[in-house]
Amino acid sequence: MPPTNTASSGQQPAKSRRKKGRRARLIVLVLVLALIGGLAYGAYWSVSTVRASFPQTKGSLTLDGLSGPVDVKRDDYGIPQIYASTDEDLFMAQGFVQAQDRFYEMDVRRHMTSGRLSEMFGKSQVENDEFLRTLGWDRVAKEEYDKKLSADTKKYLQAYAKGVNAYLAGKDGAEISLEYAALGFTNDYKPRKWTPVDSVSWLKAMAWDLRGNMQDEIDRALMTSRLGPKQIADLYPEYPYDRHETIVQEGQYDELTGTFSGGDGGTTGTAGTSGASGTTGTGGTTGTTGTGGTTGTTGTSGTTGTTSGTAGATGTTSGTSALQSQLSGLQGVLEDLPTAVGVNGNGIGSNAWVVSGKHTITGKPLLANDPHLSPSLPSVWYQMGLHCRSVSAKCQYDVTGYTFAGMPGVIVGHNQKIAWGLTNSGVDVTDLYLEKITADGYQYDGKVVPFDTREETIKVAGGRSKKIVVRTTNNGPLLSDRDNELVKVGKKATVDAAAPDRGDGYGVALRWTALDPGTTMDAVFAIDRAKNWEEFRAGAALFDVPSQNLVYADADHIGYTLPGQIPIRAEKHDGSLPAPGWDPGYRWTGQYIEDDRLPYEYDPERGYIVTANQAVVDQDDYPYTLTTDWGYGTRSQRITELIEQKIEDGGKISTDDMRQMQLDNSNEIARKLVPLLLKIDVDDKDVRQAQKLLEGWDYTQDADSAAAAYFNAVWRNILKLAFGNKLPKELRVEGQCLWVDPVNTTGPADEEQKVRECGRRDADEAQPDGGDRWFEVVRTLMDDQDSDWWTTPASGTRKGADHDRDDLFKRAMIDARWELTAKLGKDIDTWSWGRLHRLFLKNQTLGTSGPGFLKYALNRGPWKLSGGEAAVNATGWNAAGGYGVVWVPSMRMVVNLGDLDKSRWINLSGASGHAYSAHYTDQTGKWAKGELLPWSFSDKAVQDSTTDTLVLKP
Repeated sequence: MPPTNTASSGQQPAKSRRKKGRRARLIVLVLVLALIGGLAYGAYWSVSTVRASFPQTKGSLTLDGLSGPVDVKRDDYGIPQIYASTDEDLFMAQGFVQAQDRFYEMDVRRHMTSGRLSEMFGKSQVENDEFLRTLGWDRVAKEEYDKKLSADTKKYLQAYAKGVNAYLAGKDGAEISLEYAALGFTNDYKPRKWTPVDSVSWLKAMAWDLRGNMQDEIDRALMTSRLGPKQIADLYPEYPYDRHETIVQEGQYDELTGTFSGGDGGTTGTAGTSGASGTTGTGGTTGTTGTGGTTGTTGTSGTTGTTSGTAGATGTTSGTSALQSQLSGLQGVLEDLPTAVGVNGNGIGSNAWVVSGKHTITGKPLLANDPHLSPSLPSVWYQMGLHCRSVSAKCQYDVTGYTFAGMPGVIVGHNQKIAWGLTNSGVDVTDLYLEKITADGYQYDGKVVPFDTREETIKVAGGRSKKIVVRTTNNGPLLSDRDNELVKVGKKATVDAAAPDRGDGYGVALRWTALDPGTTMDAVFAIDRAKNWEEFRAGAALFDVPSQNLVYADADHIGYTLPGQIPIRAEKHDGSLPAPGWDPGYRWTGQYIEDDRLPYEYDPERGYIVTANQAVVDQDDYPYTLTTDWGYGTRSQRITELIEQKIEDGGKISTDDMRQMQLDNSNEIARKLVPLLLKIDVDDKDVRQAQKLLEGWDYTQDADSAAAAYFNAVWRNILKLAFGNKLPKELRVEGQCLWVDPVNTTGPADEEQKVRECGRRDADEAQPDGGDRWFEVVRTLMDDQDSDWWTTPASGTRKGADHDRDDLFKRAMIDARWELTAKLGKDIDTWSWGRLHRLFLKNQTLGTSGPGFLKYALNRGPWKLSGGEAAVNATGWNAAGGYGVVWVPSMRMVVNLGDLDKSRWINLSGASGHAYSAHYTDQTGKWAKGELLPWSFSDKAVQDSTTDTLVLKP
C-alpha cells in the first residue's frame, strides 16, 4: 500500500505527479533540446523535475506495516533522527527515510553488487557486469542471508526492505530522482522492489575496496618484467618499526598466554618466507618455486622473508611471461570497475584514535575518526540517529552515527554507552593464483580437476541479453575469463619445464575471504547495542569481512581490537605475490586465526591508542603473518607526536584539539628533503626564486601556500625521474610514452639501445603514487648518494648524471619550476597549493558519463583544499597522475564521552542525493574548512535542533 500523504505541505498529489510523468514521454525531445539550448522552458522543466523527487519532511504519512507511530526529526542540515517503539518499526522507518533521500544511489549500488548495471545503463556496462557476476557477490550475500545470519538480523533486514518498498510504492522514476528522469530518455527502466539480500550485498562492495594487498601483489609481479629482486625490494622497504609505533604496544592476543608486546620475540618462521607460522626466516634458504616454473634465487638473510620470497615466487623472466600478461590484462579490468567506496583498493586509509580521560579536559575519553575514501556525490556516508523511545527487549537501540544508504543500522558512531571508530587494517585476505587450464579443467597436484561452472544471463537495456559461463577452481573464480586478451595470452604463454605443460594456457583465479559467507551484518547490530567492552568485542568478532581496526571508548575505558577472517596460509606462501595454483604447497590451509589470538589492547598505560593503517603488531612478536604490506605509519606517527606534545606540555586535550589534529597538514617527507634542496646551488634566477619559497617553510600544506605547491611539484618530479621513468609500462600513466632503458637495469643506456614504451594505467592508480611507501623508499635511499636510482635520464643536449642524488634533485627543482609556470603562471606570488589541489564532486553515474548539461546539473566543485598525501589531513593525490584530489577524509567525527551532546561531526557532501536539494552539498564548504557541526543525541538536544518533523503512522 503506498504511503498516504496527510500533510499540508503544498506538494502536488501523487495522482497528479503520475499523470505528469506519463505526459513527459510526448514532449521529451522538445524539452531536451530546450534544456541543452538553455532556454527558459528547459530551465522550468529542470526545476519542476527535481522538485518532484524532493522528500516530504513535515506533516504525516501512513505506512502499511508499522505497528505504531514513528517520528522523523530533521535538523537544518536535513539529518534525520528517528524515534520508534519497536526494533522493526525503527528499521522500517530507516529504510523509508534513506530511500527518500538516497534511493537512486541505493539502486545503483545494488545493481553494481549484483552485476546488473547493464539493466540501467546499457551495453557500456556489460564487461563490468561480467566481472562482477564472476565474483558473485550477490550469490554469496544470498547464502549469508539464508544460512549464516541470525533470526533477529533477518527480521531487521526485512523491516528495512519493507520501508524502502513503502517509499517506492506508486512512484514513477521522475518522482524518485532526477537521474531516473534522465534515464527515461534512453530506456524504460523501472526500479524493482528492495530485498534483504540487496542490503547484505553492499557489504561485499565495501570489502572489495578494503581488500588488502591485492594491488601490491599485482604490482610486484608486474615489476619483474623490468626490475630484479633487489630493485623490487628497494621499492618495498621494511616497515620502520624502530621509528613508527605499531597500534598494539601493551596488548594481548590471548588472556591465558598474556602479552606479546616486548615478549620473547615470537616464533620462528619457515625457511626463507614470512609464512603462516612466523615472520623471521631461518637463514634465507632457497626461495619458493616461481609461478612460471623455475626455482627462485637463493634468499638473503631471511629477515622478513619478503626478499627471499620475491625471487622465489616470481621465478625467471621467461617463467613469468604468462603471469605478466595475465596480470596486465587483469589490471585493466579492475581499473574499469565502478568505484564503490574507494579508489578500487588503492590509497584506502583512515585515521582513528582514542584518548583516555586522564589526558582530557573532561576527564572522560575522546574518540576521533575520519575514514579516507574516494570522493563521491552523494557521500558514501549518511548521518542518522536511531532511537528507541524506551530501550527494552522490545526496542533495543539508541544509536547515532554514519550509515550506508541501503543498509540498516549504524556503521560508525556511538550509542548511549559506547563509541567506536574504524580504519582499514590492511591484513592480507586476498591471493591471486596462476592456474594451468585445459579444455577439461585445471591442473592441481598433478591431476586435472574439472571446473565448477555456472551460466549467467546479463540483461542489457536497449540491447540483447548476453550469456556467460563462470568457471571456478579450488582457489576461486577464474577472473581471467573476463578478458579476451587474457584468454589469448594464456594460450600462447611460454613457460619453463618446471611448470605444467602449456596445454590450453593459463588463467588467474582469486581466493578471497569475502567470497565465503559470513556474519558481518550480525556484527553491525551487535555493536550498535553493545553497552561495554565485553559486548563490543563479542560483536566485533562477528565482523569477519572486511577486517578492520576498531577503536573503542566508554565513559571509563578505551580499547582496540582487530576482528576479521584472516587466513593461515601453507608454509610456502606469504601472500606477497601471485602463487602457482597447481602446487598444494601454496593453498590456504582452511584455517583462520582464532578470535582469541587476534591482537587487542585495553586501557594501555600510555592513555591513548592510534590507528592509521600502520602495522598492528611487530611481526617478530606475533606468531601469524597478518600481511607483508602495512601502511608505513607516517600519519599514525604524526598523530602520536601531536598527542604526546600536548601531554608533555602538561595540557589536557579537548574536543577541538582532536579536530585540530585531524586537520594537521604537515608534510613529513618535506622535513627530510627540504634541507637538502636548499643546499643545492641553482643558477637559473627563476628556479632560485622558487627555491627560496622553501626557506623558512614550516612544512604545512595550507591551500594558500606557495611553498607547498612548489615542494609537491618537486616531490612529484623526483619520483618521476628516480623511479617512474624506470618502472614497467603496466604501472605508468596511460598515454605517457618514454624512451626507456632496457630491462633489468636502472643505469643509463646508449640512445640506440632505448625502447619506446607507453604507460597503460589509469592516472589515479599509476605508480609512483607518492604515498608513504614512497616516503620510506626515498628516506631509505637518501644517504646513498650514488644509488642507481638517482641516475638522471638524458634529455636533449643534457646528458644523464652518473648516479648523483643532488643532480637529480636539481633537475627535479628545475622541472617543477617550469611545470608550475605552465599551470599557475610565471609570477610565483600567484601560486598556491589549492590552485593545484582541487576537489571535484561527481555523481558516480550520469555525472561522469552523461551529456554535458547533466554533468552540470549533477556535479559540484571545485574546492581548493589543504592537506596532502600521507598527511593526517589526508586529501590524497597521485604523484604519477597529477595534483587533483583522488581520496579524502570522507567524514570527520569527534565523540565526547563526557557529554555526548558535545560531540561533533561533518559529512563530505550532505544528507540528500537530490541535485538542487538544499542538503545536496551543504556540508562540503564547512568540511573543506575543517569545521564540524553539532551532533545532537539526547532527546532535548535533538528537539532543540529539530526544524522539520514527519510522523509516520501505521
